[in-house]
Amino acid sequence: MSFPAVVTLWFVNTADPAGVLEREPKADRGFGRKLLAQVNPAWPITPIGSFPLNRSSVPGRDEFYIAGFPGVSVVRMLVDDASSLSQGSPWLTALPASDVFVIATGMDNDYGGFAHFIGDTVSRSFCATRTHVIEDTGLPEPFEAPYWAGERAEQAGGIALPFEPRDLALSAERHWLGVDIGEDGPDINVVGYAVDGRPEPKIEERKAPAVKSVDAVASRFAEKSKAYDDYEDAPEDESGDEFAELADASVAAAKRVGRGLRRRWAEFWTALSERIRHFDR
Repeated sequence: MSFPAVVTLWFVNTADPAGVLEREPKADRGFGRKLLAQVNPAWPITPIGSFPLNRSSVPGRDEFYIAGFPGVSVVRMLVDDASSLSQGSPWLTALPASDVFVIATGMDNDYGGFAHFIGDTVSRSFCATRTHVIEDTGLPEPFEAPYWAGERAEQAGGIALPFEPRDLALSAERHWLGVDIGEDGPDINVVGYAVDGRPEPKIEERKAPAVKSVDAVASRFAEKSKAYDDYEDAPEDESGDEFAELADASVAAAKRVGRGLRRRWAEFWTALSERIRHFDR
C-alpha cells in the first residue's frame, strides 16, 4: 500500500537552525535551479513564484519549493509513496549536510512520518497511520514521550496508536529545527519551480503615469478654483488630486531644469578648455 504525502527535507549544517530561519532571509532563485539540474539534468526547469513556505499551498505534481540559506536548506515536494523514509533517495545526498531531517504528512489520509539522518546513517525513522506502523527505526527521542503516553490526542481504542502520526511528525520538525514551521512562525521564503515544461508565468509591467507640465496643472487648478466662492472650500478629493499632480509636475520640471543646466555647463567648460588650449595662438 502506498501513501502519497507532502515531504519536506531540511539540510542542516549549523547548530542554530532556528536563528537562521528567524532572520527570515530571502531565497535565491538560482540556488533551486542549480539543485534541480543536479538531481535530474533532463528536467525543464521553470520558476513559478516566490512565497513563504509556511503559508503556502501544497506543491503540485512536478513542483518543488526550494530555498538555500546559510547553514540551512529546504526542499518540499509531493511524493507518490512516502511509506519508508529511511530508504535511499537521490534527495538525501543532493546537498552536503551534517544532519538531514525528513518530514512527511499524508494527502487525504492520516499518514505521518519523520526521519533523521546523520551523514548517510539513519538515526531515527518512524512512519505510520493511526492503525498501522510502517517503519520504526532507532530509539524514540525525548520529544516523542508525551505522544506515546497518550497526552496529545483522544484515545481511539483498539489497535490505534495513542497519537496522530501527522502531529508527531510536525512535532519532530519543530523539535529538530527549534522553531515553529507554520503560520505562527517566521516566514520561510522559498522559490517554487515546475519541471513539467510549463512556460514561466508572465507578470504585466505597470507603466508609470505621464507627468504633466507645471503650467498645465496650474492652469487647470486655477480654472477649477474659479468655480468656487472665495468663502467655500473645494472638494477634498479634487483639490488633493490637483495638489498631488502639481507636486509631481514640479519635481519633473526640476529634474528637466537640472539636466539642462548640467548640459549647458558641460558645453561651456568644453568651449573654455578649447580657448585656453589655443590661447598662445
